[in-house]
Amino acid sequence: MTDAAAAVEPGRQIETFDELTEEQAETVLALIEDAARTDGTTAVSEQGRLQLRGGPREGIRHFLLTVGDRLVGYGQLEDTDPVEAPAAELVVHPALRGRGHGRALGSALLAASGKRIRVWAHGGKSAARHLAQVLGLTLFRELRQLRRPLAAGDPLPEPALPAGVTVRTFVPGADDEAWLAANAAAFAHHPEQGALTQRDLNDRIAQPWFDAKGFFLAERAGELVGFHWTKVHAEQALGEVYVVGVRPGAQGGGLGKALTAIGLRHLAAQGLPTAMLYVDADNPAALAVYEGLGFTTHEVDLMYRTES
Repeated sequence: MTDAAAAVEPGRQIETFDELTEEQAETVLALIEDAARTDGTTAVSEQGRLQLRGGPREGIRHFLLTVGDRLVGYGQLEDTDPVEAPAAELVVHPALRGRGHGRALGSALLAASGKRIRVWAHGGKSAARHLAQVLGLTLFRELRQLRRPLAAGDPLPEPALPAGVTVRTFVPGADDEAWLAANAAAFAHHPEQGALTQRDLNDRIAQPWFDAKGFFLAERAGELVGFHWTKVHAEQALGEVYVVGVRPGAQGGGLGKALTAIGLRHLAAQGLPTAMLYVDADNPAALAVYEGLGFTTHEVDLMYRTES
């Protein structure tokens, strides 16, 4: 643990930890939830929230900004990509914004990264865009959240699987290794998704939302060639196309579209009114597939980075 001076406001302190206690993690999660209720979007990603618990993780640091004994802000720095700059997320309690806490936290993250950083602004809020400008960051990635209704009046297409492909559901423990290999191959170009490890998979399987019946695997001649993992956000009555992946050798034959349709039908069968997914704005092929399935843009997440 190290201390970082941030004395513009009396009593303000930023502490950096390699791991959080259970009490600290609970307090941070409560802060994230308070902000989400105000902002309408979560400032720290699912991966970032999972990394709050479970002990130290290589390349992960936690930044807690307090005033007196109250947690006011939280930041996370992930330095695990061998090529890209460290990635950061941060949040300040909505009742205590406008006092320079965001700038102090952002400056601490920037300094800890060696002034080489990527920062997410989930929802693309104006305050986050302003903070990025203040910190000297420039926009370089746009991640879109798309949604479509699952009501009977918006019929879903019939899945059309390529010849020789069969689909079954995931078996935890038995399919872990094969899925991790297929995921790495399908997302070799995607540093976040493609780098998932057994620990990351275990984290997700342990979550209350995990349901193997909504995790579809496509096989051809005994090889895992594609998958569609769905997720249900029960409190929002929202289904998610959590991740769809197709191995490079199986791409271009309509397997991704068929798997997407299978997952959407599964979500609709559970009575969910709406489905959502995330896709990069610079992926026109994926956007075309999803827009062809009736998805439209709901909101946008922005990532900023230093020029160097």
